[in-house]
Amino acid sequence: MESPAVTFTLAYVVFAVCFVFPPDEVRSAGLTVQSLLSAWLGSEDAAFVQYHLRRSTGTLLAHSLLPLGYYLGMCFAAPEKHLCFFYLASKEWKTFLFFAVLLPAVTSALAYYWSRKGWNNHPLARTLAVHALPQSGWRAVASSINTEFRRIDKFATGAPGARVIVTDTWVIKVTTYCLHVAQQQDIHLTVTDSRQHELTPDSNVPVQFLTIRVSSINPYVKAFDIRLNSTEYGELREKLRAPISNAANVVIHQSLSDLFLETFTSLVEINQPYHVPSTQELEPCIGCMQTIANIKLIKNCQEPNEGECQQCYCRPMWCLTCMGKWFASRQDQQHPETWLSSQVPCPTCRAKFCILDVCLIR
Repeated sequence: MESPAVTFTLAYVVFAVCFVFPPDEVRSAGLTVQSLLSAWLGSEDAAFVQYHLRRSTGTLLAHSLLPLGYYLGMCFAAPEKHLCFFYLASKEWKTFLFFAVLLPAVTSALAYYWSRKGWNNHPLARTLAVHALPQSGWRAVASSINTEFRRIDKFATGAPGARVIVTDTWVIKVTTYCLHVAQQQDIHLTVTDSRQHELTPDSNVPVQFLTIRVSSINPYVKAFDIRLNSTEYGELREKLRAPISNAANVVIHQSLSDLFLETFTSLVEINQPYHVPSTQELEPCIGCMQTIANIKLIKNCQEPNEGECQQCYCRPMWCLTCMGKWFASRQDQQHPETWLSSQVPCPTCRAKFCILDVCLIR
């Protein structure tokens, strides 16, 4: 191969790799299947399952065209090979062209078959059907997933080609060509591996990635692995109903905020409790709207007119977890040694308080 052909081949290989596994720069430029086919795909938030039915099909079709694109490019990069005239091309290039045309033809036929009968034949539809009740079908499962995906309290992490989504009922892994779906009530989770990376594009500190095996008691659901940053482990565990076993005895490095939240909770539990009047009705925490408010800020660290802390007159409006997260968010991230002894303003009335002033409701 002469120099122009070699140059084109190297450039096309780079293009193909970036198109199949797009980095952040390519995604931001909109050179992905999701961006190019956005008008056809629709909105993921509006219809999560239907979006991925189309996305997986469109991705397979787009990727199947890459060999044919290479052949067409070589027609101009290497004119001396006479690739534009099939009967003049060498036997090797004729074979390559045959498979380059056959691949998108087969995937087009497959895509047409999947789309028949309202996508009933698509592998994702069959995946969802195993979770359906006897009197319903895969669309009822899809409706449940669509509804829960629209909620703001879901757990979601990972790059577009390897996303992990956990809702109240479902654990979902999104890959380039398919979705793995498991029902929370049926799964067992096990930490199977841990990898330490000293440098990452987003951080200059070591990062630990965990591999968690998701196995279902449903024999028709294949086990799959999810991978996430260890700093997200605590948030994932909060969203899951089932415990996560650690078969590999992996030491999980939690984030500084998670470690502080554990310490914050243990210190508040030994503070003087607050006994709510029997006539007062507690409302859901305004931070998460998931837990009943269970803390009250009362100045206990010093006498009423001493120190920087102030008396808070707000009614109970926050849960312990949300107040701990608020406390951590107001700290100097560069000096964690000062967190426990610092004061922060009440998120509602701005009266300053410290950890000693946080009282659990009894």
